Amino acid sequence: MKRQLWFALKSLAVFVCLLTLWHFAVIALHVPKYILPGPWPVAEAVKDRFPDLASSLLLTTEAAAMGLAGSVIVGVAVALLFAQWRALRQLLFPYTILLQTVPIVAIAPLIIMWAGSGIYSVALIAFIICLAPIIANTTQGLIGVEENLLNLFLMHNATRMQVLFKLRLPNALPNLFVGIRISSGIAVVGAIVGELFAGSSRVGVGGLGYAITYAHSQLETDYLFALVFAATVLGFAFFFIGMFLEWYFLHNWHESNRSEIPD
Repeated sequence: MKRQLWFALKSLAVFVCLLTLWHFAVIALHVPKYILPGPWPVAEAVKDRFPDLASSLLLTTEAAAMGLAGSVIVGVAVALLFAQWRALRQLLFPYTILLQTVPIVAIAPLIIMWAGSGIYSVALIAFIICLAPIIANTTQGLIGVEENLLNLFLMHNATRMQVLFKLRLPNALPNLFVGIRISSGIAVVGAIVGELFAGSSRVGVGGLGYAITYAHSQLETDYLFALVFAATVLGFAFFFIGMFLEWYFLHNWHESNRSEIPD
């Protein structure tokens, strides 16, 4: 856990350095506020519009979390099926990878048109964009078991389910958390893209994507940057929650999260 905390502190230090560079660059280059506001105007926008910002952030958090959680559940289930039946994996696995090549901006309007506007349609878009990394990484972990360990289980007459849940699934946990770390950031992107097209199910109330559209139309550049900052913070929060869960489940037995092993 110390390594994760040290990583978080280093990330925070880099963020502070970037803010400082941003502040002095705006001053030195005399950039107009309506084109690129400095950190202080953005901070003032956060303070002045905090209730609206918090409401939008909460809606996007709910949609992104629903999409990410759904992708983990469905992705692990699909990966378990792929690990059990090679023919099914060879037949369908390439199509799951195609999910990564589908431009979410192109299919988002169709999903909104079919399912209607609202948080569930936005969560569905986040789900689609998060699913492929979960399936790909978990499947690789399930089928990448060391052959000697597999033979050891078979020598002790282990059933197919015992091999799956006591050998393959624990072996796949590190890969699963890699997929979760990848999907944690793009879940926020998927939710915001969905909100850009879904708008809001209620007038004047929407997530970060809806608020970004409104701020852009009103040329409120400082508030627009505040919304982008909120989306970035949300992505980091999802990422660090994934890192904590990875440490919690793996630090007692897996090399990648044992603190006594140096980087």
